[in-house]
Amino acid sequence: MRASCYRLLSASPITRLTPKLKRMALHPAQDGAKLIFAPTGTTIHPTAPSPSSGENGPGQAAQFVKAEQRGGLRRRDLDPSSPIAQFHTWFTAASRPEAGVAHPETCTLATAQLPSGRVSARMVYMKELDQRGFVVYSNFGTSGKGRDLEGNPWASLVFWWEPLERQVRVEGRAERLTREESQTYFDTRVRGSRVGAWASRQSQVLKPGEGEDDGRAELERWVKEAEERFEGVEQVPVPDFWGGLRIVPERVEFWQGRQNRLHDRFVYDGVVHGEGEDGGEDKWTLERLSP
Repeated sequence: MRASCYRLLSASPITRLTPKLKRMALHPAQDGAKLIFAPTGTTIHPTAPSPSSGENGPGQAAQFVKAEQRGGLRRRDLDPSSPIAQFHTWFTAASRPEAGVAHPETCTLATAQLPSGRVSARMVYMKELDQRGFVVYSNFGTSGKGRDLEGNPWASLVFWWEPLERQVRVEGRAERLTREESQTYFDTRVRGSRVGAWASRQSQVLKPGEGEDDGRAELERWVKEAEERFEGVEQVPVPDFWGGLRIVPERVEFWQGRQNRLHDRFVYDGVVHGEGEDGGEDKWTLERLSP
C-alpha cells in the first residue's frame, strides 16, 4: 500500500472527518479505475421513463414498483403477534409457482468469530420452520461456521425473493438439534449426499496431487473410503459432526421494496420468550422502520 494511502487509513477519527479529507478519494480518480460502478442489472430499458412511471431510465438501477398498486406493506398486513406466523405466510406466497421464486428456502447464514468480530456468510437452505425458529443443516465439526458458533452463538439469516421484491432478516441465537431430529432429516437425503456428509471434511484444504490434480483427488478418495465403510448399510447414520442448527429469533425484519428506495420495513423484537410447554407464549413488539 502506498504511503499516502496508509496515512489516510491510519488518521485519527477527527482528522478523517475534516472537510478536506471528505473530498479526497483513497485512490485518485482515473479512467478505468473502477471495475464495477453502479450496475443496473440485466434488464435493458432503452427509453427514458416519464417522471411518474416508476421505471428506470438508461443507466439507472431498477425501481421496486410491484407493491405500489396495493399501497405497499402496512402494519395491518402483518401478523400482530408472531414473526414465525408472518414468515410462514410470506414463505407460502413465495413457494407458489406463479411467484417465480425458484428456491424460496435459500438464505444467507452469517456468523461471527470472537474475539475478532470477523464476520463470514454463506448460502444455505432452510429445511425446517417450527414455533421455535428456522432450521438449517450442515457440517459443524470442521467448518468455519462451526468454529464461529462454538464461541459466539449469535447468527443471522437473510432471505431474498427478488420476483416479489421482498426480503426477510432474522437475528437470533443458534442451538443444535438432537441427533434423533437430525437423523430424521438426514434420512430424506439421497444416499450420495448422506455418504458425502461423512466424506467431506468441510473447509479443510485439499492437497494437490501429481500432474494436474488440484486437490480434487483427495476428496474423491475420502468419498470412496466412506462408500466402502457403508457398503450394504441401508440406513446411513448421521455423523456426530453434522446435523441441524436452529436459529431462535430475537429480531425479525420484513422488507417490501418500494419506489425511489423508500422501502417498507417492519421489525418484530422479542420481549418475552416462552420456555417449554409451560413457559407461555413468545411476546413481540412490531414497529415500522425508516428505509
